[in-house]
Amino acid sequence: MSSRIVQVYLPEDQIEVLETILPRHTRRFWRETVPGEHEKYTCIVQQRYTDRLLVDLDDAFGHVPAFTAYVAKLEAVLPTLEETAETELALSSDLPPPTRLERFFSRDRLSTDELYDDIEESLHVRPSYLLTVALSAVIAGLGMRSGQTAVVIGAMIIAPLLGPTMGLALAATVGNRRLGLQAAVTLGIGCVLAVLSGVIVGMIVEIDPLVPELRNRTLVQPADIALALACGAAGVLAFSRGTSLSLVGVMVAVALVPPLTAAGIYTGAGFPAAGAGAVFLFAVNLVCVNVAGIATFLAQGLPPKSWRLTTGVMLVWVILLIMLMSMMVGRIFLGFGSWDGLFDYFIAGQSP
Repeated sequence: MSSRIVQVYLPEDQIEVLETILPRHTRRFWRETVPGEHEKYTCIVQQRYTDRLLVDLDDAFGHVPAFTAYVAKLEAVLPTLEETAETELALSSDLPPPTRLERFFSRDRLSTDELYDDIEESLHVRPSYLLTVALSAVIAGLGMRSGQTAVVIGAMIIAPLLGPTMGLALAATVGNRRLGLQAAVTLGIGCVLAVLSGVIVGMIVEIDPLVPELRNRTLVQPADIALALACGAAGVLAFSRGTSLSLVGVMVAVALVPPLTAAGIYTGAGFPAAGAGAVFLFAVNLVCVNVAGIATFLAQGLPPKSWRLTTGVMLVWVILLIMLMSMMVGRIFLGFGSWDGLFDYFIAGQSP
């Protein structure tokens, strides 16, 4: 069972309150006296209980200037902490009991604060972020242009859009407007830069518009929706368990960066209609990743601050997905979803 070690520093006059909180979240804690009229409590907390412990600590002592809490990963502990139906720590009486699905998915999930810490650094528009986006797009574009799938996957390991994408889903789930706005701005800048990088590649490098690695990014099929939903769910599951960011980046970026780069390449090479098709695929993928991401975060028991806000955002994403799916179905029925349809028409009409 994954566990965390939590250290709490408080003035002596707050100890009585703390000792009523800790037994609700942990079965092992001990007290130490530290210099400065403070007391230090160290407790071993199962990962699934970390979130609710931190919430209670913040509610009780957030106003206390001397209050500090540290959370660290615990590699091993003896004797082991066994979790059974008989030993499960009870929730507060005002909270609904977790569902079986929440119990299953939340066993190894990072706490909300840990997720914030993992994401926060990647939400700032720094020169390193801009450079990695541009390089990722150029590498992916050259890989698609030459039909080298391995090169495209290699570009995804850079994972520049991972943080903003996960930030959007996380912000919608917990109802954090500031985080959502910051993630949206950073993602938008990254998307524009990826397209511009593709335009440059399309202008200076000769391309074959019918290369499968490129043309597959201009049409949307039902399998593409399934892929994007799977990428979003798998990405959130891996991210929320502290999996290597490179692995998570491949899951998410495969649905975002290649279509953006393909849109820029086709536009730069003089095929704007094909570029518009790639933008359409990107829009479908982005919506699917967020729908699956929010649903997966909720299934893991991530606590929304406002169910009304979270439900509203989720509803907006679902409506957008339905609209995009309707457009996809319309294109297929009109014959625009195959290579004998719209794409070949514009390629033939705009070829030199």
